[in-house]
Amino acid sequence: MSLVWTLLIGFVAGLVARAIKPGDDSAGIIATTLIGIAGSLIATYLGQAMGWYTAGQGAGFIASVVGAIVVLFIYGLIKRK
Repeated sequence: MSLVWTLLIGFVAGLVARAIKPGDDSAGIIATTLIGIAGSLIATYLGQAMGWYTAGQGAGFIASVVGAIVVLFIYGLIKRK
């Protein structure tokens, strides 16, 4: 069930990250959602590896938004080239 919550939080985090990140984002709603989910998963597994979260515990909303912003920034760099 924690994976379902991670995906749901990632969806919302992707939308918030896109609204927060400055600049022109031409990614559609599906790409933004996938970027948010990727950011949430990265924040979850990075937080577990660093000892911030226990096994099976997902990242919080703020960490998911930060992860999504990082992934969105990397996506923008890759797409630009």
